[in-house]
Amino acid sequence: MIFLRGGFRQTLFAATALFFAGIALSPSIAVGPVSVEPIEISARPITRFHIGRDEKRFGPLEFVGGLEMTSPSRDFGALSAFRFLKPGSDFIGVADTGFWFFGTVTHDADKRPSGIQNFRMQQMIDASGQPIDEKWEVDAEGLAVKDGIATVGFERNHRVAQFKFDPHDMKAPLKQLDFLIPAWELRRNRGFETGTHANPHGQHEGGLVVVSEKSLDKSGNIYAAVIEGPHKGVFTVKRNGEFDITDGAFLPDGDLLLLERSFSMAGGVKMRLRRIYGESVEKGAVADGPVLMEADMAYQIDNMEGLDVWTRDDGALMVSLISDDNHSMLQRNLYLEFVLHED
Repeated sequence: MIFLRGGFRQTLFAATALFFAGIALSPSIAVGPVSVEPIEISARPITRFHIGRDEKRFGPLEFVGGLEMTSPSRDFGALSAFRFLKPGSDFIGVADTGFWFFGTVTHDADKRPSGIQNFRMQQMIDASGQPIDEKWEVDAEGLAVKDGIATVGFERNHRVAQFKFDPHDMKAPLKQLDFLIPAWELRRNRGFETGTHANPHGQHEGGLVVVSEKSLDKSGNIYAAVIEGPHKGVFTVKRNGEFDITDGAFLPDGDLLLLERSFSMAGGVKMRLRRIYGESVEKGAVADGPVLMEADMAYQIDNMEGLDVWTRDDGALMVSLISDDNHSMLQRNLYLEFVLHED
């Protein structure tokens, strides 16, 4: 968040209050053209994750680098989820204001992120080809991509929809999927934040898993489901503390890496990465696993909402994160990269 640059304690209350307002009062979507529009992006490198300190290792995660992204475009921002189409390079994403976005992350000679190129955005459309101007209809939060199909999780109007992937012209959805969780159990603004495909060689054989942000069962655990694949069924994720789930991706060994977020007037914004044991992701189970890293406002974080996992050309297992600025002047659009050490 921009206010971290100075007067941290003095501005915490005001800035956190505006963070709440940004989430609650996201701007309405302006009707505009449905073509893919190029967007100018400026990216400032982030070389330290812990503000003012040089340490690189945070538990099993090693900070590689990051970017603070800005743009003169009014549509840029609210980045909720993304997936790499080429490892660490070309990506597709969704914004919770009802936009697709596309681009490429560039890296320098030391393999640190150096910029964003060829960034484009396109407004989501309905079956008649018209842009959708009601946020509650296109509050896109989760994204999975496989075999030319982009699967998007929407909250408010809860649904999981599939689209044919075309970075030059995204069309209306092909179909909606049965998400198995009873619809009345999904909270209005706490629906599907995570959509991810399991390891094709693991127990779920590439199946599609969705996880809600904070739709809780009677035991206080978070609703989730395997909705495609040979082992369909509803399960829950153990809620650990006051953190809510904002995205996730399967690791090569079959475990599920979850990105979590919390915020409060007293503590500000926090993020956390938790590794859920793959064998606990199954029908009727309560999935759980250890916390790998937690960071608060003393670190280069914001409203962290998007995560993807990929393998670098030298074999390193990489974790990339993005933030959602809620179109607020006091928040930032960040891109962060870490190596996940398996030792």
